[in-house]
Amino acid sequence: MSLYREIARPILFRADAEDAHLRVMHLLALWQRRPVGARLVQALTHVTDPRLHVRALGLDFRQPVGLAAGLDKHAEAAHAWGWLGFGHAELGTITPRPQTGNPRPRLFRLPADAALINRMGFNSVGAAQVAENLFASRPFAIPVGANIGKNKETANEAAIDDYLAAIEQLRGLCDWFTLNVSSPNTPDLRKLQAPETMRALVAQSVAAAGATPVLVKLAPDFVDDALEQTVDAVLEGGAAGVIASNTTLTRANLRETARASETGGLSGAPLKDLATATIRRVYARTQGRVPVIGVGGITTAEDAWQKILAGADLLQVYSALIFEGPGLARTLHEGLADILAREGVRSLADAVGQG
Repeated sequence: MSLYREIARPILFRADAEDAHLRVMHLLALWQRRPVGARLVQALTHVTDPRLHVRALGLDFRQPVGLAAGLDKHAEAAHAWGWLGFGHAELGTITPRPQTGNPRPRLFRLPADAALINRMGFNSVGAAQVAENLFASRPFAIPVGANIGKNKETANEAAIDDYLAAIEQLRGLCDWFTLNVSSPNTPDLRKLQAPETMRALVAQSVAAAGATPVLVKLAPDFVDDALEQTVDAVLEGGAAGVIASNTTLTRANLRETARASETGGLSGAPLKDLATATIRRVYARTQGRVPVIGVGGITTAEDAWQKILAGADLLQVYSALIFEGPGLARTLHEGLADILAREGVRSLADAVGQG
């Protein structure tokens, strides 16, 4: 990680954030097609410790930290994430039909805050192309999920049709679906989190997905008891789990004031406490009936541990990977193993919700 910070990151950060992202994804896609040195990289990045094993969603996760949606939007490098030590990967967001997303620039780094602001707007090659990419890449060494959303031009009244269309095209090619109803970058998308709409969307998605689990990714910006009402609707609809949380519209205490005015969702270190609080509220409402995947502001093993204590069964990262580099998964997993030893806890499962 120090080599990344000292050499690779300064080079990447000279370029526009989205241009750098596209270059890295291109290299990872090439590596996936010609996996030179993949076994060596795996030996350097993997942490094999039975205490880190998680059983959730009917799946076995050898390590708890996975890749969050937003980085591999088109399933170009599904194998690479396992080689880099992640225990799972969520790909997307994937829309049923191709769309370009919002105008550029739409991705901004805030280095002083270890944060990103994005307003990508679900740029996607579409579910049919993603299905081809997934089919060509199977079988996977780690569990792989598909994060799906509606197309921008689709009215909320017809949004269910978009989610069902994406599920139909991707069913059988992924280990779970995540309904993204919480991105702040598609107009009115978060209105789908209203309980009545949420209940119907989940129920129909669960029916369409068949044996494939359906999760819902929620925002961290609920007010009053709206989060608890939405979680109730998610469970009543039959969802297999909840991801908490997506990016935030808040801009509290940012150092990069020049970037703070950019519209879009904020991710990274400033989201840490808000995301942890959201996990705690979701876990309190679900009472362990379904797994919770914790996302937001995880940079260190202690950050990850606090989310597990708050109620997260599994974890996902995105922004920290940009700032810390490809050694992040190993660092987090080694750190979690050390914390388990320090606390005298036999497994991660024994610590979930105990904070």
